[in-house]
Amino acid sequence: MNVIVLKNNLKEGLSVISGARKESGNLPILRNFLLESNGGKLTLASTDLEIAITYSVSAKIIQEGSITLPYGVFSQIVNNLTSERVSIESKNNTLLITADNYKAKIATAPKEDFPIIPEIKNKKNNSCDFEIGFLTDSLSSVVTACQISDIRPELSGVYWSFKDNEVKLAATDSFRLSEKTIPSKKFESSFNKEFSCIIPLKTIQEVIRIFSSKNGDKVKIIFDTNQVSFESEHANLVSRLIEGKFPDYEPVIPKNFETEVILEKNDVTGALKLASSLSNRLNEVKFITDENKKNVNIFSSSQEFGESEYLIPAKIKGQNTKVTFNWKFVLDGLKNIKNNSIFFGFNGEEKASLIKSPDDASFLYIIMPIKSS
Repeated sequence: MNVIVLKNNLKEGLSVISGARKESGNLPILRNFLLESNGGKLTLASTDLEIAITYSVSAKIIQEGSITLPYGVFSQIVNNLTSERVSIESKNNTLLITADNYKAKIATAPKEDFPIIPEIKNKKNNSCDFEIGFLTDSLSSVVTACQISDIRPELSGVYWSFKDNEVKLAATDSFRLSEKTIPSKKFESSFNKEFSCIIPLKTIQEVIRIFSSKNGDKVKIIFDTNQVSFESEHANLVSRLIEGKFPDYEPVIPKNFETEVILEKNDVTGALKLASSLSNRLNEVKFITDENKKNVNIFSSSQEFGESEYLIPAKIKGQNTKVTFNWKFVLDGLKNIKNNSIFFGFNGEEKASLIKSPDDASFLYIIMPIKSS
């Protein structure tokens, strides 16, 4: 292999594939990444055996070839180079890096020693195309409710469901749940029947990290029996899916409420940030409606430091109520609502509450109260 490539292109490629590296003592080859030149492009690839990421950059290909080499060493060299153009040539299990006033040799290993980068071959069925910015925004809106669980691995990812010509994304850690509904006009699909799966949290986080800066471009998502791939013009991520059945969460979504409250998002966000400084170790804050149904009091207290009250003007219907939440969980839900008008639906101190925008039915956030001691 013999190529000339711009340093910034190399840096971008190394950054993209960094999320699939694994410092494995059992498999030292996973500390390496694959560098391959063909078809007028230089391709970088890495895998941790759960996900694999490849990224292609423009380069002048003098001689095609492929090698694997240590990610950490190569990345450190590239990030510290001052030259814009970098020459890379492999000979006899050695990679020679040449820049203006710099030369280095790195020990390499053959491509055959590296794990096979998986590929979904049947790309016609069970695929859909999204505008990248919209997809990453949609994934970001639900991923905050997802947590890794060794006891219930089916909760360790984002649920993807295609039904009735729409896609639903959902995530839960059993204390809160996020759901995003995507109508058919927002994507192109080859689905010919209902389909659902669970995409691992790490995969979703990598998709957001890799593609979020590529607004305006398209990404194709292809589903197989136990794999999913996200493909754009330059990047490709392939991941295993989580086995198991996602909880039947729709019955948990409340349809009626004892108390309905509409507040301004900025007011609630500011109140929660202030209340957090005087909340207890459980991050408790109380939402208390007043007798005149004109204000909501955001209340917090700490035996060690004191207490805080913040009155917010509100439109209130139904019963007066007092409900305790983890303020961090409430804030996570608010961050993913674009509109400033926020609807809270309360059903007392022990039943799930709902947060959404009254003007946008595509996103909802369910949160369980903290039971009063």
